[in-house]
Amino acid sequence: MDVKEVVKERYGGIASRVTSGAACGCSSACCDPISGNLYGDSEKGELPVTAVLASQGCGNPTALAELRPGEIVLDLGSGGGIDVLLSARRVSPGGKAYGLDMTDEMLALARENQRKAGVENVEFLKGEIENIPLPDQSVDVVISNCVINLSSDKDRVLREAFRVLKPGGRFAVSDIVTRGAIPEALRKDMRLWVDCVAGAMEENEYRAKLAAAGFENIGIEPTRIYEAGDAPALPAEIAQAAAHVRFMSAFVRASRPVAP
Repeated sequence: MDVKEVVKERYGGIASRVTSGAACGCSSACCDPISGNLYGDSEKGELPVTAVLASQGCGNPTALAELRPGEIVLDLGSGGGIDVLLSARRVSPGGKAYGLDMTDEMLALARENQRKAGVENVEFLKGEIENIPLPDQSVDVVISNCVINLSSDKDRVLREAFRVLKPGGRFAVSDIVTRGAIPEALRKDMRLWVDCVAGAMEENEYRAKLAAAGFENIGIEPTRIYEAGDAPALPAEIAQAAAHVRFMSAFVRASRPVAP
């Protein structure tokens, strides 16, 4: 089974548990301490509880992206819709928020959360972040929350984000980033990949890939830094090999040049 299918199965299961009223079902990597306390009470108060329970993020890109009324926003890997619904309120009036997800269960949950929240300037799309189903230069801001690290083709994701952004458009995502190279044995562990650990990019590699995609004004701002012990339980030999690695929740920002 490839990474994409494992991710789809994992996050489809989370959506099903939330929908059925079970606990959020998150595991240690994409939950506390990484995904705890990311949203303020006022933000959570705007949303259905199922949107909050389904959140698997590592940051709050909607708070950091400086969204403005009238803008068009795209959330890559929108899950239960928490960041899409918050973005939609920030770009109103006149703006719109798209959510893109490949998992049927998450899309159904997100659309139900939209209905409960009564937010109209939202559209959830089915698709993959490596092949965004929107036209060239059609959005002002691309956001994402702990999703790009889950892709096995990050270069393509970043090229697609660049393609759909208007000139001067902004890339503003929360993601897991590392300082220090992740051991190859950890990279091959599928469980750690879907737990947002094994697929994380080293911060300089992230900068290089953004630049290669065409972005400028690149910045990576750590918001939380973790020891390897904060990740899911690792086999002893891998944990020892990864002792030098620091995992960070980070706000990654860049922009598409105004001129070609």
